[in-house]
Order: sequence, then structure tokens, then C-alpha cells
Amino acid sequence: MKDFYISEMWWAFVVAAVLCYFIGCFNFAVLISRLKKNDIRTIGSGNPGTMNMMRSFGLKVGIFNFVCDALKGGVPVLIAYFVFRGYVFAGTDICVADFARYFCGVFVVIGHIFPVTMKFKGGKGIASTLGLFWFSLACETWWFIFIGLGILLLVLVYIALSEWGSMGSLLGVSIFSVWQAATFYLRYSANISQGWVIACFMMLVAINLLTWIAHHKNLYKLLGGEEHRTSIKRMIGKKLHKKEN
Repeated sequence: MKDFYISEMWWAFVVAAVLCYFIGCFNFAVLISRLKKNDIRTIGSGNPGTMNMMRSFGLKVGIFNFVCDALKGGVPVLIAYFVFRGYVFAGTDICVADFARYFCGVFVVIGHIFPVTMKFKGGKGIASTLGLFWFSLACETWWFIFIGLGILLLVLVYIALSEWGSMGSLLGVSIFSVWQAATFYLRYSANISQGWVIACFMMLVAINLLTWIAHHKNLYKLLGGEEHRTSIKRMIGKKLHKKEN
């Protein structure tokens, strides 16, 4: 492993932050809805994200939008992992890739939620966040792909049974966060108070804060019984009805 001197290479993180922010600014929901001669920001809840796309255009379009946003969150952190995986912060045993990939992930999520291209009114970052966690965990241990898929399926089952899309999504983010936090804790238990280890945990907290705060209106509506329901059964039923006709 090579030493990484932040005093000399700080610019790499500045470049990564700017690039990831603008990647996050690209909104697939707006693009897809425009291809359908519409604007997702004027339909349903008005949120340019997966759940509103699913409710407005159907399950297939919603899943396609989710995959696109998940890749938007996952690919940058995957690149960050492979760029920095051969380095440790100088004077420590802390892998630069452990910090870098979540640092990049934070800025993708910020770009998605607060895009300068949309007057800082974007989506809520769930699909991108789930994608970045899934890719981040799987890039080190390939079979984690299947555990991540299992978590996503559990989230889908929860949403199908409860019809609370926002809560199911946030629970998924939280589960991934706990999983990654536990991995970091086991890896760096002997250096848990080291600054870069704390910074890794801070990135996880930042991602959670961003997504939970972005959903604060949904949580208020959920508590008040006014939240938009996401009925997967109804979406499947509509799809089957269209095929029959």
C-alpha cells in the first residue's frame, strides 16, 4: 500500500467533489418524463424521483428510473474505490478508498437533492443512496451483491405490504448504513478514535441526514395519515388490465 499525503493530494478530493456533485445534478426522472411528453415535477407529488415516477407512469418505468439513479450513485463510488484502493492515509493503516467512496457518494446525493440545474429543487436521493451503498459494499466482497439484493427485496416487500414508500426506502438506507458501519468498526476497531476512521463514520451519518431531512415532509404526512401511498399491487393490476385489453 502506498502512502497518501492529503497535504499534497487535497485537490483530488476537490475535483471528485465537483464532478460527483454535477453527476448528482443529472435527473433521470425529469429526462424520462420529458421523453413521455410530460414533466414529473407537475404530476402526483411533484417529486422528480423513483416513487413518483412509479405512481405516475407505472411499475416498469419506476424500476427503470430506480436502476438509472442507483447507477448514478453507484458508479462514482466504484470508480473512487478502484482509484484509491492502493493507498492508505500517510502515517495510518486507514484505506483511502474507505473514505473516498463515501465522500464521493455524499456529493452525488447532494447534487441529486440540491441540483443547481433545477434551482436546487431535486429528488430525495433514495435510489442513488441505495445504489451507492450497494456498490460500495460489493466492490470489496463480490458476494455482498446478493446480500444487498436481499435488502432491496425486503424493502420492496415492506413497501408492497405497507404501501409506505418513503418509510420503506428510509429503512433500506438505514439497514445499509448499519451494515457498512459494522464493517468499518470491525476493520478499524484498534484505531476507532483515529481521525480518518471518524471521518468515514461521519460520511455515513451525512448520507443518512441528507436522505432523512429530504423526506421530512413525507414523515410529517405519514404521521398525519396524509402520505401518498405506493400500491405495487395496484400497479401490477393496471399493467395486467392493459394487457388484457
